[in-house]
Amino acid sequence: MKSKIIFLSVLFFLTTAAVSAQAKNAPRSIISTTALIRKYHDQKELSGMQKGELLELYIERIKVLVKTLPYIALVTKPGVTMADLGIPDDGDHKKILDNQAVGTSTFLDTTVEFQRKMMPYSDKGNLIAAILFYENTLKSLHEFNELNEM
Repeated sequence: MKSKIIFLSVLFFLTTAAVSAQAKNAPRSIISTTALIRKYHDQKELSGMQKGELLELYIERIKVLVKTLPYIALVTKPGVTMADLGIPDDGDHKKILDNQAVGTSTFLDTTVEFQRKMMPYSDKGNLIAAILFYENTLKSLHEFNELNEM
């Protein structure tokens, strides 16, 4: 009985190590796969929302823009990897991509903290206008992508 427990424990640790190693070597997306908008809104719909809901939409759109705009000369959609673009998937390029991800994350943490503290003081109409502006910018990225594919 004791040998079965030891055997299963060793098997579990080896399986965990193998899965972990595969995850580290898996190609990473240049644009974060979390850089997606679930739904676009119109002014009437936004006007019916509470300020707290608007603030969350505002922050979500900022996150998507920050995770997308710096890369549009390379790619405009999440899920595209360096290998997909012909960029060597070597240690130097991985390190640069990792450093960029850390920098983006740090920037977003600071920005979201600022937004949560300061934006509740903004005018609801200005918040709605900003959300619509951000959404139009994101829609323009889709148009950019379509033009780029021609």
